[in-house]
Amino acid sequence: MKNFLMRDEAFICENCHKEVKALNYTARDHCPFCLYSKHVDINPGDRANTCHGLLKPIGIEKFKDTYKIIYKCEKCNKLHKNITAKDDNMDLIIELSTNN
Repeated sequence: MKNFLMRDEAFICENCHKEVKALNYTARDHCPFCLYSKHVDINPGDRANTCHGLLKPIGIEKFKDTYKIIYKCEKCNKLHKNITAKDDNMDLIIELSTNN
């Protein structure tokens, strides 16, 4: 992807407060426990967005041979999408899929 900066960082989730470890195969961009993310990027990995609102998962869409989580920023209301990770909470993904 053009303008993609690889950032696979551990963090503490600002929604559920759990410790999230690095993914170790691609960039970690959301919490695998509650699926929340943070509105920090303009282009993937650049950390150039000043919004910093929490991205609430609101749905799922099929993407190639996997899925993307659809988010809505709780601060600026912008929609955003992130690809799912292998360790994501599958029960929450299934629950989100019923929202579509």
